[in-house]
Amino acid sequence: MSPEPTAAHDEAASSPGAPGTSQAPGIPDPTVGSSPPDVPASAPTAASGSTSGRRGGVLIVALSLVAVLAGGALFLSGWTLGHQAALTPGTPTSEAEDFQAFWDTYRAVTERYAGGSVDRRTIIEGAIKGMISALGDPYSMYLTPDEFKQSLSGISGEFEGIGATIGTVDAAGNTSSCSTIAVDCRLAVVAPMAGSPAEKAGLKPGDVIDKIDGVSLDGLTADAARGKIRGPKDTTVRLGIVRDGQPQEIEIVRAVIVTPEVESKALADGTVGYMRMSGFSDHSAEALHTAVTENVQAGRTKLILDLRGNPGGFVTAARDVASQFLADGTVFWEEDASGNLTESQAKPGGAATDPKLQLVVLVDGGSASASEIVAGALQDRGRAKLVGTKTFGKGTVQQWTQLEGDNGGFRLTIAKWLTPDKTWVHGVGITPDVVVDTAPAKPGDDPVLDAALKELGVPTTSFGLRIAA
Repeated sequence: MSPEPTAAHDEAASSPGAPGTSQAPGIPDPTVGSSPPDVPASAPTAASGSTSGRRGGVLIVALSLVAVLAGGALFLSGWTLGHQAALTPGTPTSEAEDFQAFWDTYRAVTERYAGGSVDRRTIIEGAIKGMISALGDPYSMYLTPDEFKQSLSGISGEFEGIGATIGTVDAAGNTSSCSTIAVDCRLAVVAPMAGSPAEKAGLKPGDVIDKIDGVSLDGLTADAARGKIRGPKDTTVRLGIVRDGQPQEIEIVRAVIVTPEVESKALADGTVGYMRMSGFSDHSAEALHTAVTENVQAGRTKLILDLRGNPGGFVTAARDVASQFLADGTVFWEEDASGNLTESQAKPGGAATDPKLQLVVLVDGGSASASEIVAGALQDRGRAKLVGTKTFGKGTVQQWTQLEGDNGGFRLTIAKWLTPDKTWVHGVGITPDVVVDTAPAKPGDDPVLDAALKELGVPTTSFGLRIAA
């Protein structure tokens, strides 16, 4: 079976996972706290100091994500910039007793260790990493400076790697939220990206990756493994995979992966508007608005939104996409660490909010985070029928924080997101209204798309005439 992502886009864009996340997608993300501020159209960078706050040695980039693993990072699904967190340096008096053991250990290591020189920066990084790892959350993680930059690079929709969405599965091949590769936590391909080096080399959904350049992945985190798969263009990576129980090796030449996030065309003799999204950035939300507007202006009253294999992105983009089809009302809820609920409502001005316009949304196990926000909103609100297979099931939001002094940063789960009916899909996914899990009979067949056309009342005789423009 094809594994669902636990997270990231190549190995493929960061989750999200990250989706992305507020991930997703990749960088797989609903906003945090109250009403989310709009995210600038340009991809955020770790150096966006003008929109971040510096307190106690920490630069809050405040990227709130909901997304899944796409090749090495948690694909995101929802980002926000500009949030500030007041951080007080030093140990609070009320917590002094709890921290005494930590400081005793730190002083002993830095002052008395006789096995060699002690790099204080390395010790501190290790402490931060251990603190976040102790949460047991695969979407929360400390990142070195290089990892932090790499994780953000996929958000722009361009990175250097093989072009595949990956995730983690258990020993039986079922989706898992594990984070450290071991016997019961394996790295697996969710799907190669169309036209990517991974696809051309023959990598397939469900392939379990157990070695990179001949070295076992055991003990590595999913992000660390992603980092080894990615690399400079025109270099080669050897992936040891297990397919149908048989080990084999595939060589893939890395390239610059550019992910056009919106594809639009007319199907069924020009009567159906088909739009496919591969990620959720502000650019993709704008592109979808354009595509929806063009289809409606062309007089098409039957629309298909294809979110299959879409691991997520900005949460604000998810809201904007859903708002193309919802005139008002709830798109999703966020629940913070204190249990407070914040409602995110549809923005006015959507191009296809008229209920006379029929809408079908295509989903599968690779649809995560921001994709699930959109799918869940349209299903709960009765605006669209979902067709395909159960979605991935990522219902958390991550915030990205960059540490000062080139000390890397971390991402931390800071909220849950819920559908309009206040359903938490995390670890469960969304079941389509029409489940279609039939394998294609021959190359080029698409049973899910055929079922969507049938749902829209398109005669079967037109199925072969999908591209009219």
